[in-house]
Amino acid sequence: MLTRPAIEGTAVAGGDVSVTIADGIGTIHFSHPKGNSLPGVLLRRLAEAIAWVGRDSAARVIVLRSAGSGPFCAGASFDELVSIASEAEGEEFFSGFARVILAMIRAPKFVLVRVHGRTAGGGVGIAAAGDYTFAVRSASAKLSELAVGIGPFVVGPVIERRIGNGPYAAMTVDADWRDAEWGERHGLYARVFDDVASMDAAINALAGTLSASNPEAMTELKRVCWSGTEPWDVLLSERARMSGRLVLSGFTRAAIAKFKGR
Repeated sequence: MLTRPAIEGTAVAGGDVSVTIADGIGTIHFSHPKGNSLPGVLLRRLAEAIAWVGRDSAARVIVLRSAGSGPFCAGASFDELVSIASEAEGEEFFSGFARVILAMIRAPKFVLVRVHGRTAGGGVGIAAAGDYTFAVRSASAKLSELAVGIGPFVVGPVIERRIGNGPYAAMTVDADWRDAEWGERHGLYARVFDDVASMDAAINALAGTLSASNPEAMTELKRVCWSGTEPWDVLLSERARMSGRLVLSGFTRAAIAKFKGR
């Protein structure tokens, strides 16, 4: 059972996850010096934080955000990917993304996601798992996994559900940046803003409205919106196993090393 101090301001692996709750709004903030990328221990803390705020009656809505003014999330930590030495280690790492996605869609409260910059790979999955995702016009997105010899297997189901099979297939095959307007047009983003200030004003307004809304009605509405995802524990576990095997290939090792050398 997590206690409040275990989550608030917990620094891990060069990154941090923190939680604040005020006026019925639970804000979860994650950070990492390398583009807000996500090593396994940070993924674990993030999933725990989402689940914990979901259980705390003081929070009636959740806002998920990351640090700085650069990327929202660079996805998986390349440093950790190259250190994976076995299929079991690989499966455990990719299961971290599964835990975050499942925590988001199963929290009995709406999760509002604040995308203040570019997002890639697993970060796109986090944006897609939000119940309502805000973004600025500079928040382009891409799925670059195929370029490094794997695929967006774990985050794929939630992205495909959010934007549809056609746009999802295009993102996976053509691993180029899609601008925020593309994301809004296909449903990845609910609203796109010209700047961070106007985005934050809209987030605060919606979060305030939801914090004063009927918690039971919001829980039931969220359950309806994510109906059909009940088997995802098994599905995402299978996908994590698939990624854990592929990340050990010589192709993937070489591709990741090339990306890290840029």
